Amino acid sequence: MGRRLEGIDVHVHIHDERARRLRGEEAQRRFEERARYFKREATGLPVAEQAEQYRARRMMAVLMNGTDETITGIPPIPNDFVAETVAEHPDVFLGFGIVDPWQGELARREIRRIAELGLHGVGEFNPARQHFYPNDRRFYPLWEEAEQLGLPVLFHSGYAAAGSGRPGGRGVKLKYTQPLHLDDVAADFPDLKIISAHPSWPWTAESLAIARHKANFYIDLSGWAPKYFPAELVQQINSLLQDKALFGSDAPSLPVDRWLKEFADLDLKEEVRRKVMVDNARRVFGLDEQGRPAGA
Repeated sequence: MGRRLEGIDVHVHIHDERARRLRGEEAQRRFEERARYFKREATGLPVAEQAEQYRARRMMAVLMNGTDETITGIPPIPNDFVAETVAEHPDVFLGFGIVDPWQGELARREIRRIAELGLHGVGEFNPARQHFYPNDRRFYPLWEEAEQLGLPVLFHSGYAAAGSGRPGGRGVKLKYTQPLHLDDVAADFPDLKIISAHPSWPWTAESLAIARHKANFYIDLSGWAPKYFPAELVQQINSLLQDKALFGSDAPSLPVDRWLKEFADLDLKEEVRRKVMVDNARRVFGLDEQGRPAGA
């Protein structure tokens, strides 16, 4: 970039129509449902345009993927598509690959391939959609592989937009996204960087407690408009957890401009804002002030 970074959005999704077409009609229908939940148009956004939006803001963005193929039969956006997008826009994008935890050894090998593709982490795991507890020891080989490779992992936590308001919530089960299940993982894999996505409602206090207790556990602030952040969350970010909170929008579902405007209205110390917007993510991903790998 050659200039000072103003932000690293650690939670951005791909809505490029080319990628969505790879997932089939059912994925498109669910995409439209989530668009209605977030009160936005169900329109695509080319990754090149998405890159330019962040480039104009002097920001970087971490592209997230997701899969619940074992549960729904819907294929994910291929990790190769994410890697190709990052390679086309390395000044703006970092990327996470994803695996289906129920695929066992295949999933473990795919984590290794994610590293070979040059991606920067694994996620977004969504236990509510994938129907698994992260602290189930059947999945520990996945966390061990990510830890050995130095890849951060990101988990959806708390309430789920997917299936919200639909009959049976479309089978999405919120019990799996209670943050406390991640405490075991953080304890048992102390060198694994874990990012708990979203303010974790209705278990916000749990994620705050884990972030305070476990040095390798971080929270991202995506998926919620900051004007609705609980007072406890804002107070903790502004004090004890100022080194553990990460700017994340969940764009394009939650427009990044709205997130930034409302975050600017929060009563936070200026030095804390810089940490949340840039410095904490730089430390997690090992980047210098221009967003390049440190030492490159």
